Amino acid sequence: MTEYTPQTVAELLEGRLVGDPDLAITGLAEISTAKPGDLTFVGESGYAPRWGTSQASVAIVTEGIELEPGEGRALVFVENADLAMARVLDAIAPEPAKPEPGIHATAVVHDTAELGEDVTVGAYCVIGPGVKVGARTVLHNHVTLLDDVRLGEDCVMWPNVVIRERCKVGSRCIFEPGCIIGADGFGYRPDMTGERPRIVKIPHLGNVEIGDEVELGACVTIDRGKFDATTIGQGTKIDNKVQIGHNCKIGQMVVMSGCSAVAGSVKIGDGTLVGGAVIFRDHVTVGRGCKIAGGAGISGDIPDGEEWLGYNASNAKEAIRELMAIKKLPKLLKDFKALKQRVDRSEVSD
Repeated sequence: MTEYTPQTVAELLEGRLVGDPDLAITGLAEISTAKPGDLTFVGESGYAPRWGTSQASVAIVTEGIELEPGEGRALVFVENADLAMARVLDAIAPEPAKPEPGIHATAVVHDTAELGEDVTVGAYCVIGPGVKVGARTVLHNHVTLLDDVRLGEDCVMWPNVVIRERCKVGSRCIFEPGCIIGADGFGYRPDMTGERPRIVKIPHLGNVEIGDEVELGACVTIDRGKFDATTIGQGTKIDNKVQIGHNCKIGQMVVMSGCSAVAGSVKIGDGTLVGGAVIFRDHVTVGRGCKIAGGAGISGDIPDGEEWLGYNASNAKEAIRELMAIKKLPKLLKDFKALKQRVDRSEVSD
């Protein structure tokens, strides 16, 4: 970090520099907690007033926000400060943890498995028959790839990821620790024909197919389809502890926050944003470009581009009107009681 200055940051981001170009940048911080020498960012106009009281020396600022650097400080104006900060973080981040190159002595790799060039296999990994792993992919310790799995190039599988038989994963994917891909779907039927009732497990013959550049948070679970594939589209990002049920079709560039649960056969369109702890009933279809607020319960189909919130969730505008009406109820009841008392008194006097 000591080698970075406003000038080098501006060159990295191809931004417009205003202020002292030679300040030493020694750290990064949020605008409210920054110290002298820190680089921060201002992505929205609502944060601009905080620059005046912040101790940060340098800020990356979205173009169009009116700010002056002040004495002994600097601003770097860019098209999008949030994306620019991501580029800075990527440039200065230390190398992530990585097993020693090659195949660890404790790993179990089947003779028929095919590993691409420069694949790294950590301690106690298990790679089953017929598995194919693309070039430069990294398997951290205790990763399990069962029979006939396909895993693309430049992927990172963190410890204790399990990819079950016949599942397919694209290139440049990152799965955080504990992800389980391709477990049997939750499919059972009651059988009352025998001597005693029993619950019969429905076999799941499908798989899971995941596109390129998908990232899964820790402990994400995605169940295999009953007949066909459960699919996750290219570029989708799924947060920690999300459950995707069997036969689901999750589109491209979907972003889903933590602890959401998606029941079987749900379809979610491209570019939809899902808040945390959202519950989807089975066989629901969500259109493209939708926004679903955290904690919502989705029990019906959502058209393209709509914003929904609430439990059971409904159209956002309608839900807000209903909530505002509910807040007015105490006053309305008070007014109603007063009006009723006046009517009662009037009737008595008559």
